Amino acid sequence: MFDKLESLENRFKELEKLMSDPEIINDQGTFKEYSKEYSSLKDIIEKYNEYKKVKEDVEDARELLDEEADDEMKESFKQEVEELEDKKASLEEEIKMLMVPKDPNDDKNVFVEIRAGTGGDEAALFAGDLFRMYSKYAELNNWKVEIVDSHQTDMKGFKEVVFFVKGKGAFSKLKYESGVHRVQRIPSTESGGRIHTSTATVAVLPEAEDVDVEIEQKDLRIDTFCSTGPGGQSVNTTQSAVRITHEPTGIVVSCQDEKSQHKNKAKAMRVLKARLLDKYQQEKEEEEAEARKSQVGSGDRSERIRTYNFPQGRVTDHRINLTLHKLEHILEGEIEELIEKLVMYEKAELLQEVE
Repeated sequence: MFDKLESLENRFKELEKLMSDPEIINDQGTFKEYSKEYSSLKDIIEKYNEYKKVKEDVEDARELLDEEADDEMKESFKQEVEELEDKKASLEEEIKMLMVPKDPNDDKNVFVEIRAGTGGDEAALFAGDLFRMYSKYAELNNWKVEIVDSHQTDMKGFKEVVFFVKGKGAFSKLKYESGVHRVQRIPSTESGGRIHTSTATVAVLPEAEDVDVEIEQKDLRIDTFCSTGPGGQSVNTTQSAVRITHEPTGIVVSCQDEKSQHKNKAKAMRVLKARLLDKYQQEKEEEEAEARKSQVGSGDRSERIRTYNFPQGRVTDHRINLTLHKLEHILEGEIEELIEKLVMYEKAELLQEVE
């Protein structure tokens, strides 16, 4: 860790020089890039300098302790050494935490996509329960939720629902929700009272900025159609709904929630950018899979991450073997405890890499 800190300190000093170079100052793109890197290192280097100062103080106090003959003074120096050693150990832990890599997407808004999986109507109803749960959680965090696209069933469930969550730190919390969610309960449509197992998949995508993804207009095919409601019936006569196909990747995005074709197109483009950013990041993560396989927030969509068991009133997160008997509260959006445990687990895994 300390070899890495020395390397970071050298880089920090190099950035200070670079950022005072007139050529760099005039190149706004490069200056912004260096400023961002400088800012990310500043807290670590300040804490490291504080650590080095305390380390020197420990060594000085130990020398005085070894040289001192007077018992009373010796006891005083001994106490000072103990206090400084405690401070040194505390600073070392703080430095480790600061060196844990920060996800560059953590502060971004997100698009959440929920799709009914196996289980027919019951899976669609469960997808609706998950949408309600995340909407409630967003409300508790003072985040804004905006539906982008949805396909409701006759029973008021969702075959698919895509929504935008705007709020500070939305991705840092919701990224842990990507994966397969499983429900075990007696469906309202089941007269025999048998417990069924159904699934829904959740994908959480950070909102892409223009600098993150570049889209060529020639790569897009844009189709318009009439919006549809439950059961597929048309709900208006104007072709306000928009479907965008990104031909190089085959990614298809549709939006029909607004009455205006222009607004639907703008929303669909934002989702497309987020999906493309997610695709590129997934490909990059696959290349670095061994280095990052411990991350619980990596969002493997084929992974079964959580089970909601209604008969026993429990929710189990399989990634960290955590079971909470708080099903009702969790479905009302009270998922902070689950997320905090996942954050702690991931930080512990990443700390091992730092050490």
